[in-house]
Amino acid sequence: MTGIILSDDLLFASRVTATARAIGATLVRVRTTEELRASLAGPPPAAVFIDLHTPGFDVTQARQLVSGSRLIGYGSHVAADVLKAARDAGFDLVLPRSAFAERVESELADWLVPK
Repeated sequence: MTGIILSDDLLFASRVTATARAIGATLVRVRTTEELRASLAGPPPAAVFIDLHTPGFDVTQARQLVSGSRLIGYGSHVAADVLKAARDAGFDLVLPRSAFAERVESELADWLVPK
């Protein structure tokens, strides 16, 4: 099971990657769209997790950038327009950050199963 998380929030991303390690999965953290693009050059990961508030990330281009992988986005619950834009852009799952944090421990293994 492999995945990538795009986030410039070190503490939150560390929590998610530690959860992945605990279930025997590999989750690589990248901080920029450029790093994400480079990480996607090889075999597609099972899932890509996107912090929708990552500076410079264009939500509308996400599905073109990430093909062949489950695309899961999370963001501030007060930024309903950003969450909606991610849904409209073809994300497989979009959650408020609090719901993502709540569900990650119980659902990460399922999210990392290839489509």
